Amino acid sequence: MSKLDSWIDNKVAQNLFVWLFVFLILLTTITNGDRVLAASFIILLLAPAVYINNILILPYFRKKRFLFFLFFILNAVIFTIISVLLIKTFTEQTLEITMFVNFFGIMILALVFASSIKLARDSLIRRQQEKEAELKLLKAQLNPHFLFNTLNNLYGLSVVKSDKLPDLMLKLSDLLRYSLYETKEKLVPLEKEIAYLENYISLEKIRLEDKTDIQFTKSGDLSSKKIAPMLFIVFVENAFKHLGVLETEKSKVVIAIKEKENTLTFICKNTLDAIHLNKRNLEEGESGIGLQNARKRLSLIYPEKHKLTIEKNDKDYTVQLILDL
Repeated sequence: MSKLDSWIDNKVAQNLFVWLFVFLILLTTITNGDRVLAASFIILLLAPAVYINNILILPYFRKKRFLFFLFFILNAVIFTIISVLLIKTFTEQTLEITMFVNFFGIMILALVFASSIKLARDSLIRRQQEKEAELKLLKAQLNPHFLFNTLNNLYGLSVVKSDKLPDLMLKLSDLLRYSLYETKEKLVPLEKEIAYLENYISLEKIRLEDKTDIQFTKSGDLSSKKIAPMLFIVFVENAFKHLGVLETEKSKVVIAIKEKENTLTFICKNTLDAIHLNKRNLEEGESGIGLQNARKRLSLIYPEKHKLTIEKNDKDYTVQLILDL
C-alpha cells in the first residue's frame, strides 16, 4: 500500500479533510468580523453534535428508523440551544428566535452532510470487504480445482505403472509450493506466474509424450509487470483437460503471452475432436467451475480493464485474454 493510500484510508486524515472543507465554506459565507475566528468557533459548536450523531445515533438508521429520526432531531435541538447560549455568552448578543432558527438550520445541514459521508464511507468499506471475501473464496475454490485435475493425471499414470510418475510428482510439488505459499498477495511478478505455467506445461509434456505438439511463446517486457496470481492456469488446464485426440495428426496446444505498451495478451488454443464437440459447453456444470471463477476474478480485479474472448469451431477451442496493466 502506498503512502497516499495510507493517508486516504486514515480516519483522522479523512475527518481533518472534511472539517477543512467546511472551514473553507464558512470562510466564504461569513462576511462580517473576524472570519477565521468565527468559522473556527462554529466548527467547535458543530463538532460534538456531528460525532454524537455519527457514533451513537446513525447505527439506528438501519435498525430502527423511528428512533434514528427522533434522536437525530433531539441531538440537533439540544446542541442548537447550547450553541446559541454560548454565542450569546461570548458575543453578548440579544437572544432572538431567529438565532435559534438560523443555527438550527445550520445544525441540520451539518448533520445531514456528516451522515451522508459516513453512510457512503461505510457502504464503500462493506463492498470492499465483500469483494475481498469473494476473491478469497474464489482462490480457495481454484486451488482444489487444480489439485483435483492433477491428481487425476497422477492416478492415470499410477494405473499403468509409468516411469514418469516420480518426475511428475516433483513437478506437482513445485506447482503446489507456488500456489500455496507465493500467491497470497493480490498481485505477483508476471515472471513467476509464467514460470508456474512453464512448470505445468512441462508436467503435461511428461504425461503426453509425443502425442501432442505443445508450443509456449512469450515476448515483451515481462520482468517489471505484476498480475493477479493463478489467472492463466485455468485456461491452460482446460486446454489439456479437453484436448482432442486426432487420428490423422498430432493434437496441438498453443500458448502465447505478449506484452506491449502495458497491454498483456494471453492466447491459449487447443485442438478438439468430434467427441468433444458433442459434449456440453465447457463453461457449464462442474467442468466449467474454473472458467466461472476466472470470469468472476477478472471482473473483480480488472473491472473495465480486461477483455476475455472464448471461441470454438469444428477443430479448435481458443481463449484470448487482454489485460490493461
